[in-house]
Amino acid sequence: MAAEQKKVVKPWGGVFTEATDALFEQFSESVSFDSRMYEQDIKGSIAHSRMLFDVGILTKEEFEAIERELLAIKERIARGEMEFSTQLEDIHMNVETALEEKLGDVGRKLHTARSRNDQVSTDFRLWIRDAIDRLDALLCGVQKAFVGRCDGDFDVVVPAYTHTQRAQPVLAPHIWLAYVEKFERDRERLADCRKRVNTLSLGAAACAGTSLPIDRTKTAEYLGFERIAANSVDVSSDRDFAVEFAFDMAQIAIHLSGWAEDWIWQSTVEFDFLKIPQAYSTGSSIMPQKVNPDSLELIRGKTARVVGALQSLLMLTKGIPLAYDRDLQEDKEPVFDAFDTVSVCLALAAPIVAGTTLKRESIAARLDKGYLDATSFMEYLIRQGVPQRSAHGIVGRLVRKGIDSGRALAEFSLDEFKEECPLVDENVYKFLGAVNAVNAMKSYGSTAPDQVRFQIDSWKNKLGL
Repeated sequence: MAAEQKKVVKPWGGVFTEATDALFEQFSESVSFDSRMYEQDIKGSIAHSRMLFDVGILTKEEFEAIERELLAIKERIARGEMEFSTQLEDIHMNVETALEEKLGDVGRKLHTARSRNDQVSTDFRLWIRDAIDRLDALLCGVQKAFVGRCDGDFDVVVPAYTHTQRAQPVLAPHIWLAYVEKFERDRERLADCRKRVNTLSLGAAACAGTSLPIDRTKTAEYLGFERIAANSVDVSSDRDFAVEFAFDMAQIAIHLSGWAEDWIWQSTVEFDFLKIPQAYSTGSSIMPQKVNPDSLELIRGKTARVVGALQSLLMLTKGIPLAYDRDLQEDKEPVFDAFDTVSVCLALAAPIVAGTTLKRESIAARLDKGYLDATSFMEYLIRQGVPQRSAHGIVGRLVRKGIDSGRALAEFSLDEFKEECPLVDENVYKFLGAVNAVNAMKSYGSTAPDQVRFQIDSWKNKLGL
């Protein structure tokens, strides 16, 4: 932001007889961060002035002059040629003052039938609406990265974990699609949030509406809002849409953090399942051998600031009375920061997912460790007529024998199985071993190969792959 050149007249200063304290001016300004909403502010002002022309408050010539100059201001800002004044507090006052400097009294008509209260709310809604669309595209990119590697990894069986202990074997694409499902819920939440964001605030004015004959339906049409706020008192102080958006971003960050946590551990020598691309890793200043998955660690770490943004907004809005209060100026920085953080995390996630290598030999060498087929064996016994609780106990005792003798279940003889359960026959071996356990699956949504193939094809179709 450029240094101040001169004292300016406050657009609201008619009743004041004292100058604003310089420290308070710096304390209360927001143009240093809300200037990023300049496109939305100008878009909203053009729509508002077009509506004022429609209802006869502005002439055609006045509207065209306002529109022309606002577009010129937009270009000046885009080129970095416009100096923002902290004495004018925010982007809205800066744009309006620049307009008045060019158009005089015609420019002063722009603010007819609106307040900064409904103007700010409208601009923020427009900005969040655009942000939701950008996040949706980034989420889609991460989904495509996961689905895009499913065919190549279809033959890889990996352990699934519960309580961080080996549980059951699954196809690697079944794991990839688990993340796709999480990000799809994130996209659904954003789409649902967008419905409430997409409500027109303009026309509420300060808090009571206006006596002027405005047409809010026209303004909503020009700005692409799906509905119009029905209560001027409520909408002037409503920030539910910002809190909801912050929650959605926090949930995205938490999903990213969980994925990062999984892959950080799985890229260790102890797991040796994954190799993260070196382009997204760093080394150590003292240990020459280190290749650290710092990108994933930072994604995990930055989740804290996104969740913090949500907490900030919740605390900000918990005690706001009806209608508008200046506290609400503090709503934007947390949202902006959370959006920037989540956006770059998603932008990095897609190439990391696409470029990571599965260490097939290492996975296969230890795949049958941990008795991943125990549940498959139990379900085989159930098929043989053994009650589930009894089958659970039989398999548990055989696993104990296997641990004591250092053998996998598939290495037991049929006679050893029959000692525990006479109903066991030679077909039991079709259910033992990690690969057989995967192939034995049947249920919808399971890791059964035909189910996973169906889900891969469904996601390809949905994502346009």
